Amino acid sequence: MSVSAGALRTEDRVTPLGIDAAAPSFAWKLQTDERDVLQTRYEVEVARSADFDSDRIWTSGPVESDLPFGARYAGPPLGSGSRYHWRVRLGATVGGAAVESGWSAPTWFETGILDPSLWTATWIGGPPPASKASDPVLYLRGGAVLSADVVRARAYVSALGWYRLFVNGADITGNAQVPRFTPFSEVVEYQAYDVTDALRAGTNVLAIAVGDGRFRGGLGLTGSREVYGKRIGALAEFVIELADGSTVTTVTDGTWSAGPGRITGSDPKNGERADLRIPDDDWLHDAVPPTRFAPAVELPDQEHPLIAEEVERVRDVQRLRATVSRAPSGAQLLDFGQNFAGHVRIRLSGRAGTVVQLTHVELLTPDGEADTESFTSTGKFFQREIVTLSGRDEWYQPWFTIHGFRYVEVTGLDHAVDPDGVEGIVISSDLERVGTFEASDARLEQLHHNVLWSVISNFTDTPTDCPTRERAGWTGDIQAFAPAGTTFVDSQAFLSRYLRNATIEQWDDGAFPIYVPSQYPIRDDLGRRMTHFMSGAVGWADAAVLLPWTVYRYYGDRQLLARQYASMRKRVDGLERRARTKGHRGHYVVDSGFHFGEWLRPGENPLQTMVSHIVRPPAEIATAYFAHTASVLAQAAEVLGHDDDAERYRALAGHVAAAWRDRYLHADGRVGRDRQDDAVRALAFDLVRPEQRPAVVARLVELIRANGDHLGTGFLSTPMLLDVLVRGGRADVALDLLFQTSNPSWLYQVERGATTVWETWEGYKANGRGKESHNHYALGAVAGWLTDGLAGLKPGAPGYREVVFEPVIAPQLDHVRATVDTPFGPASSGWRRSGDHVEIEVTVPPGAVGDVRLPGGRTTVGSGTHTIRLVETPGTATIEETST
Repeated sequence: MSVSAGALRTEDRVTPLGIDAAAPSFAWKLQTDERDVLQTRYEVEVARSADFDSDRIWTSGPVESDLPFGARYAGPPLGSGSRYHWRVRLGATVGGAAVESGWSAPTWFETGILDPSLWTATWIGGPPPASKASDPVLYLRGGAVLSADVVRARAYVSALGWYRLFVNGADITGNAQVPRFTPFSEVVEYQAYDVTDALRAGTNVLAIAVGDGRFRGGLGLTGSREVYGKRIGALAEFVIELADGSTVTTVTDGTWSAGPGRITGSDPKNGERADLRIPDDDWLHDAVPPTRFAPAVELPDQEHPLIAEEVERVRDVQRLRATVSRAPSGAQLLDFGQNFAGHVRIRLSGRAGTVVQLTHVELLTPDGEADTESFTSTGKFFQREIVTLSGRDEWYQPWFTIHGFRYVEVTGLDHAVDPDGVEGIVISSDLERVGTFEASDARLEQLHHNVLWSVISNFTDTPTDCPTRERAGWTGDIQAFAPAGTTFVDSQAFLSRYLRNATIEQWDDGAFPIYVPSQYPIRDDLGRRMTHFMSGAVGWADAAVLLPWTVYRYYGDRQLLARQYASMRKRVDGLERRARTKGHRGHYVVDSGFHFGEWLRPGENPLQTMVSHIVRPPAEIATAYFAHTASVLAQAAEVLGHDDDAERYRALAGHVAAAWRDRYLHADGRVGRDRQDDAVRALAFDLVRPEQRPAVVARLVELIRANGDHLGTGFLSTPMLLDVLVRGGRADVALDLLFQTSNPSWLYQVERGATTVWETWEGYKANGRGKESHNHYALGAVAGWLTDGLAGLKPGAPGYREVVFEPVIAPQLDHVRATVDTPFGPASSGWRRSGDHVEIEVTVPPGAVGDVRLPGGRTTVGSGTHTIRLVETPGTATIEETST
């Protein structure tokens, strides 16, 4: 009986370079062909080299645990810039019999600069920009003269803006957009690079290009610039070990030079301007800086605490091909067949001085032209590159911008674009994809595909709302979508980082930024006051509580729950202070402050909704979230062993729920203002007593039927809609909604040719022009139900320690299957009709157990693959056979 540990990860990453966790966490997955396997204990060893016998610095000793994650280093302090190796061995049971594994194959992690005092580099830049609108790329270069061959070299690099690092002309950064978006007034991220192979004995040219990026470039709906600072710059420290035993440290300082280059303008939203007549290699290779360069300017006033990156980089993750056609205007149109986030690499040629424009759009107008207005109501910016040709035939792509688009309009060329000379470069966080979905209805598969592409497009340097307009990390969107997101990509580190940024900017009264980062420096009192007005909005600010709980549910991350606990308490305590309406139950109704409410119900005007909520805050929604977040906080307190808090918040949740029922629940099952989302929240948040649930479910069904079997929910309640119907015994209504094809519905988008999820249900105006963004993931949260409802695969215990299999056997389908690579390993659930029965196949990963819940009964299974035969007869379903 063989069991071992594999897929080793440190801080939820594979062989991370440059972490700054003083006590990194370790995780692994059980590897075995055996069935009914459970882990019983683990032992971790950490050493300075792969020779654990002589270089071991710490061992955990045997630790009783059934979890293959959550182990944390507890040895001597780790050194900066050092590589450490680790391995693990396990105790387990196979069918109840005890077994021991050998040591796993070792893996490694490398620390960054753990002690801030070790930084000796200086922030450097160039001359101040000519104006607020001026946005040329800053080109920097320095050098290092090395007396011997290089045996090991690391570069620790950051920038105020987005940067690209070169060593002797080698592009070290590539298409990565670094550093990620942080609250720049408080912390700036740095990256660590292995540059050993790029350096050599003798003279070396070190170079960095910096664009405005998120630091100085356009942010938000208005495209405000210079939010965090007026001057971009870079900081770099190269630590180089030579074959003669010496170590050389080279840093950015006043000896570097700075100057202009071929990218004459660069905004992360508007796009880039480039003059290809300007050389792009002399600053990278020549021993002497170009004559257009001058000494770099030290920026001593830039004191930004530095943190190491915590998640895989935003980089090119895929390449797409395009077809080429002509619009009625004569402009050439590149069609990539898929809406996505990124930019274009294109081969250009023409007479020197010719100006070519590349305009990126999601949609075409009804006349077949590029629609430059659909993704923004302001019409103030384009996603475009303006390129002046050199007279040579060469490849061009922007460095410091990202666009959301399917089509590119090309103007200025006097010849046809060769399709072989075009690539769409997809830019996203390089997160591991963990889930699949398949069904006998291709439209459902396309829906799942569309949601995946909205995830790819918006899981970038923060989880954005869209890749075109605001590109802001809205808290309401991600708290509603995060459970579904975990079924697409491994988002544990991604969401953890988001929460760390959000907590930095949380107000003392518990208000949580409506988007993260908040796009205003914390020390900017005016900007902070402006954002504070909306940052108590329920559903948005409640990400402070609900998002950590989601990470705990799907990844078992108790450490993150403990880290975020004070922030979670702050949010609920703030709601408690805000609840001011006195009734016989006291201060338990939230009817003050601003709330977005149920955002973007079908057909609603967002501006009118905001105005109405300022005049009359939607207390029925706010109070429901107050009860729910207090209940979730009580559960978190119980997990963490804060028993007094658990009792307190459980009682608070009960009082708020009772006050909510007194005011908003009617005897006939109507809730609040008698809308679908009011009923959905009542059921999903367990605000109604068991005996009241049937009436509320019945009223929800009435509202849906009266609406022609259409949903009437927006951002907040749509993710919960189908589940509450199934739990209420009305899977038939849930399926009617899922398979609805007229607006508003998910398949309406699919049948209109969508390749991503739309921001609004309708997607188009009456005149046929596009409406708002066509690449928002929020309304695509239904994809989570495709996995955990239709296929029936969901966590029954944190981190999928128990996997629940509870599929909805839809009469509209012949088969369904979903997979999720859980923290324990791959799990799957599928069903297929075969004659007079349904064959259900489930896979439980090693170390976990399965809870199979079917109409004909319930059974527990161990790890491995199991097949269950379910016979359906009118009004009944019976489990006739179970095989393994």
